[in-house]
Amino acid sequence: MSATSPASSPAAVTGVQLAKGIGVQPAKGFWADAWSQVVKRPAAVTALVWLAIVAFFGVFGPVLASGHPLWMTVTNADGSEQSFSPLWRNLRSLDMILLALAIIGLPYVLVAGRLGAGTDPTDPLTPRADGTPGRFVPTPAQVRAKARAARLRDFLIGLLLAIAVLAIAGVVQGRLEEAARQAARAALSADIAAGMQDTDAPVAARHFARRPHAGFVVGGIVALLVGIGGMLIPFAPIGRRLAVVAVACIIAAGAIGMRWNPPLERFDYPRRELLGEVTARYTLIPWSPSQRFSDLSRLQPMTTFGAARAMDPPDSDSRPARRVFIMGTDAFGADVLSQILHACRLSISIGVVSTMIALIIGVTMGAIMGYFGGWVDLLLYRVVEIFMAVPVLFLLIVAVAVLPDEFKTTYVIMAIIGCFTWTGMARFTRAEFLKLRNQDFVQSAQAAGLPLRSILFKHMLPNGVAPVLVDTSFAVAAAISIEAVLSYLGLGPVDSPSWGKLLSSAISSEGEFKWWLAVFPGGAIFLTVLAYNLIGEALRDAIDPKLKKARV
Repeated sequence: MSATSPASSPAAVTGVQLAKGIGVQPAKGFWADAWSQVVKRPAAVTALVWLAIVAFFGVFGPVLASGHPLWMTVTNADGSEQSFSPLWRNLRSLDMILLALAIIGLPYVLVAGRLGAGTDPTDPLTPRADGTPGRFVPTPAQVRAKARAARLRDFLIGLLLAIAVLAIAGVVQGRLEEAARQAARAALSADIAAGMQDTDAPVAARHFARRPHAGFVVGGIVALLVGIGGMLIPFAPIGRRLAVVAVACIIAAGAIGMRWNPPLERFDYPRRELLGEVTARYTLIPWSPSQRFSDLSRLQPMTTFGAARAMDPPDSDSRPARRVFIMGTDAFGADVLSQILHACRLSISIGVVSTMIALIIGVTMGAIMGYFGGWVDLLLYRVVEIFMAVPVLFLLIVAVAVLPDEFKTTYVIMAIIGCFTWTGMARFTRAEFLKLRNQDFVQSAQAAGLPLRSILFKHMLPNGVAPVLVDTSFAVAAAISIEAVLSYLGLGPVDSPSWGKLLSSAISSEGEFKWWLAVFPGGAIFLTVLAYNLIGEALRDAIDPKLKKARV
């Protein structure tokens, strides 16, 4: 007799029936049980909802609040009309990648369960064709959930590969531009010294960078190299792995090629609308952080563009005049709401990426210390103590003050935060590995001759990673707070909207306080940091063995 699903299990069974597989209920895994306890807490659920909103605007905020019309119709001098999308023309390569992967990846994840993908005949949750007794037969919902989890993993790995292609291509483009500038300066100096008038030196790097297909060449080469590396990651069967890597790399290379030399941003649409030259349709937020009005400084929330400019009829009744600054403007006349939405990407990326860097370093160091012990532990723990003594915030302030402007970027801040905040994770991992290294399963793995990498990260790490993941949630909140403080002091990433930078403009140079420049960005910082702390606290309570025994 085959095992029965939970839906058809009897209310009471005997020991003989259990031995035959009748009424057997699946045991929840460690993380499934912990997650079920987390979602039972209303505060944690509210925090998850808020972080989902922040993540959504972090991905799509620069598209929803770009300042460029979604669709625009231009009336020519001869009376003919031409329609196009300025938003698409000015879309950056990263936004193009995110949109393309969202359009392809979300249906790929959602329909996975209906296609029956993700099942494994060797998995205990997958029923055998012969209905072997004692095997649990999963419900259709469980099969769909398992398939959807596998497809979600494919989507996230594809996203990381595409972003890696974009980042590496961006570095290559920056080096080409820097080489062209240096060669041009050298040629200019030589021409001036020789008394020559023609200073346009033939620079190979500049000529290559300005070719129409240079972006596709660089993007294709980088995508090929990253794709080869992605194929080495065993996240799926070879056929599905090839499809995921190919789609991600093709999308990234295409976006890089189409936006290799982006056009200069111009925000003259309101003026042209008032003159009757164009008719524009915007997204929900028709402003951009780069769109500044010097005469509209520190406008109160819900102020219309026409009222701020004191327009007279019929201009005051036009569509541009009725557009609203929902959260007001800052000291430079830029819309506050669009900056808050753009800053979601900065905060989430700095928090998550820097924490992932710290997690990789900390887990590796802690695993080595806990597994070997002895003089290895003693030596490496001194390194941990040295890094613990470094104040991260002051280090960032000094680094930003010393580094040139081209290095005051988000990536540098991520790297500094990640490379100096891993000590807590290393200590947690070390403590867990010290307890696990004498367990029977570790000694069995050693006796079987498994390599050290397999023992550490395949057998021991899953059994000792729980405290580290709890600390990870708090580390993300700390990284967001550090970035906000740095931007508040005016030392954050150059030309990047930030919640801390907005908060710093709440008090003008005359000492006048503007409440909306403090409440809205300050509330975003407070709620985001609080959400991560609430999730970390709920996860910590869920994996606490004492509380788990009390629930049982």
